[in-house]
Amino acid sequence: MPKTSSSPFTKSEYPDQAFGPPLIGALLRMPWEAVQRRMLERLHEQGFDDLDAAHLNVFQYPGPQAAKPSELASRLRISKQALNYLLGELERLGYLERRPDPDDLRAKRVALTRRGTSAIAVIRDAVAEIETEWEQQLGPRRFAQLRKLLHDLSGPQ
Repeated sequence: MPKTSSSPFTKSEYPDQAFGPPLIGALLRMPWEAVQRRMLERLHEQGFDDLDAAHLNVFQYPGPQAAKPSELASRLRISKQALNYLLGELERLGYLERRPDPDDLRAKRVALTRRGTSAIAVIRDAVAEIETEWEQQLGPRRFAQLRKLLHDLSGPQ
């Protein structure tokens, strides 16, 4: 027998949704999508209009700097082929380079260019902007609690 949801919401509160209220995955995804939209808006406003949502995956924290492509693919949970395609695009657009690994001449390491470093600065500013808005919306205490809870859920870093 399936486990019942412990959601504080009832299906009657969401009559237009056949399966009831959004579960935690959707509740986590929706704010992430808002953050992603803001990052792309700010990037495009600052002249990085050649980047799209797929490229943002490569730049996500802690960033690609000095990573081996195989390690980066594993961290991002995408195939090596998909990552190499994205790295090739980002390299062609001038955001990064793949350089020989000084410890293993058969391997490569990702190196951000000045343009890549500038894009990451815009991304971080956009996220800080949305954090400020959410802190105003939730209040400083609740926002700090949200950050702590998310940090707790993310496990050891």
